[in-house]
Amino acid sequence: MDLESILEEASQQISDAGDLKNLDHYRVQYLGKKGKLTELLKSLGQLPASERPAMGQKVNDAKLKIQNLIEERSRVLTTKQIESQLSAEAVDVTLSGRRQELGSIHPVTKTRERIESLFSTLGFTTMDGPEIEDDYHNFEALNVPAMHPARAMQDTFYFPDGMLLRTQTSSVQIRTMAATKPPIRIIAMGRVYRRDFDLTHTPMFHQVEGLMIDEKSSFADLKSILTQFLQKFFEAEVPLRFRPSYFPFTEPSAEVDIGCQNCKSEGCRICKFTGWLEVLGCGMVHPNVLTMAGIDAEKYTGWAFGAGLDRLTMLRYGVTDLRSLFENDLRFLRQF
Repeated sequence: MDLESILEEASQQISDAGDLKNLDHYRVQYLGKKGKLTELLKSLGQLPASERPAMGQKVNDAKLKIQNLIEERSRVLTTKQIESQLSAEAVDVTLSGRRQELGSIHPVTKTRERIESLFSTLGFTTMDGPEIEDDYHNFEALNVPAMHPARAMQDTFYFPDGMLLRTQTSSVQIRTMAATKPPIRIIAMGRVYRRDFDLTHTPMFHQVEGLMIDEKSSFADLKSILTQFLQKFFEAEVPLRFRPSYFPFTEPSAEVDIGCQNCKSEGCRICKFTGWLEVLGCGMVHPNVLTMAGIDAEKYTGWAFGAGLDRLTMLRYGVTDLRSLFENDLRFLRQF
């Protein structure tokens, strides 16, 4: 191919180059180490000596012309690229600004605040206590001595020094009884820990416990308070039943069921087709517990109850998997 043909072809291809990558390909094709003009320069040695200077000058002029064409086309393509990018990233200043997203209160926190508010209207004070407890306040003072079978039910997290992560908020009741003279009317809420993890259990969960001690407190008072609480909490006339049970720190003891709100007590998968759902345990405070807390068991009686905050949350909001409350999935949390 002669020099004029190469120059004409190069001019056409450079003019038609649609982007910088394609343009660079033509630069290598004509001006690179193995480019067409470079090969022409290498072949000058085959010409007669008298023709070499003139031909060399022509090749260099063509090379310079191609370089200028490439630089000019590069400026055009670069300008187009910048304009395209600016157009794509343009900001319409007339549009409204981006609003800052606001978070929502976690459903467990909603439940806790609701329970605290309901019991406040009934004259109860909210108390708190340490999550890292000693064996005495977590077990022994609650009438659960060493080797008692009830300890196996708790499956406790122990520390090397003998301390433990509390398995129940009942330890708050013990500390309150030891520091306060009757009458006592409190609720305690907070995190507790047990070795368990499945659809309805997690290693860390939340409990609410209530305690009332007075000279004439009775099981009838307990039943009245729990009936008021559950009906106000679920905002419905929910049916209740008390079933005899056993807890080492209360005697007599009972478990409380409510009519399933999902099926209206007709029977469904959630209530295992019984029409009932267990929500809490309760009973009269065992005299041994009162005595160990320094309260005269001959003069005073008391009752207590305990429930899982997370379970109450699940029942109120229709959550089917307890783990959903702790996975921090925004799609789940935004529903509340």
